[in-house]
Amino acid sequence: MYAIVKYTSKPVMKDPWFIEALPGIGNVGKIAGDCLAQSLGAERFAIVYSENFPPQVIPDQDCVVHMACNELWHAKTPSGRDIIFLRGDFQGSTPEGQFFLAQDIMDVLLAFGVSKIITLGGYGTGQVSKDLHVFGAVSRIELKKELEKAGVTFNPGQPAAGIVGAAGALIGLGQMNGIDSFCLMGETSGYFADSRSALNVISVLKKILKLRKVDTKALSEEAKKLDELMNQAAQQAEPPQERDELSYIG
Repeated sequence: MYAIVKYTSKPVMKDPWFIEALPGIGNVGKIAGDCLAQSLGAERFAIVYSENFPPQVIPDQDCVVHMACNELWHAKTPSGRDIIFLRGDFQGSTPEGQFFLAQDIMDVLLAFGVSKIITLGGYGTGQVSKDLHVFGAVSRIELKKELEKAGVTFNPGQPAAGIVGAAGALIGLGQMNGIDSFCLMGETSGYFADSRSALNVISVLKKILKLRKVDTKALSEEAKKLDELMNQAAQQAEPPQERDELSYIG
């Protein structure tokens, strides 16, 4: 046994969709998923403890400790679509642990009859850019057309290093179990918690879930501050030195 799932309730759901929102590159997936879950009024219904999480407890403001865990939350969209969110501050400590943990989560999803799996993450470029894309990867090619209409960009063969962690393992297991699955990756430098990229991912999710409104006020304010800091950094940067000869990279 790798995981212990403690239910605080067992909501009745019909063909729910699943959204993974755990920490990763630029924390894009976690920020976007948490914002969407809060906007939809999601409620926690299960806590997942695993030997594959770091062996630690975290004291809260009252110095009461809580074990490292993930949480499952349930929400309904205005149209009545059931959504299960996977939220938390941790992923598996090792590659093997990430796989076993994803397998344990998949067992829960199968029990609830999940009909679609959406994982969220960051697409790290190492560069700060003003125009940020949302890149995608799918479990079957037929899913691409709908996602492209929602604003997702598909970059052939990328990311070359693969999609690691829960975001990759869960869509892979979804594919194995015949469940339509895809990953949305917000383009980010990866150097900081990227609220700008998270907003782009939320914009795509709104279209996919047919949501008229998502409360992104706080996130938009963070993104605005981030834009201001980036502009200040650009203004303080030294101008490039002129070179006598041109060089080319083929």
